[in-house]
Amino acid sequence: MALESATCEIKPGDQIALMGPSGSGKSTLLQVLGGLESPTKGTISWPILGEKDFLRPYHISFIFQMPSLVAPLSVVENVELPLLLMNTDTKSARTEAMNALEQLNMHYLAHKLPEELSGGQAQRVAVARALAGKPQLILADEPIGQLDHPTANFMMDTLFASLNETGAAIVVATHDPEIAQRFDMKWHMYRGRLEVEGA
Repeated sequence: MALESATCEIKPGDQIALMGPSGSGKSTLLQVLGGLESPTKGTISWPILGEKDFLRPYHISFIFQMPSLVAPLSVVENVELPLLLMNTDTKSARTEAMNALEQLNMHYLAHKLPEELSGGQAQRVAVARALAGKPQLILADEPIGQLDHPTANFMMDTLFASLNETGAAIVVATHDPEIAQRFDMKWHMYRGRLEVEGA
């Protein structure tokens, strides 16, 4: 679904649930916010984060709805990849990657390949990868879709703890009203149009 109308602002520390039915434009909005797609009309800017070419992996991390791990790399290598792209030395990158995996109780799978993981495990590794680089903005597209409720709540607890520590902002697309209730702000998408509460 293309965006028809979307005016919004994300500030440091914002915690936003992006809600709406399937096909309403949530994924497209996240891609525009992260610089993966450019709007055909209107403008988007990242005054705190800098130029578009430096958004990823330096300042923005994505957690995609679909599997996004690099198949030939082990779990820990997937998590440390953004750090290595930011020229973090290999020892520090490995340490930070393992710390992120431990946060999500996934460290015991560090040397497994993605094909050896369940869908839920792979999604938790993707979350660990997003946290490892300590981004200023996390954009997550249905990150708990393959998780049971206890695991989903644990993952959200971990995300919020990390965000509260770093001051990063997050926008999470979700169909789950129970998860959405945990967020300070709620945005609603319907047929490509964005409604921001309080706007």
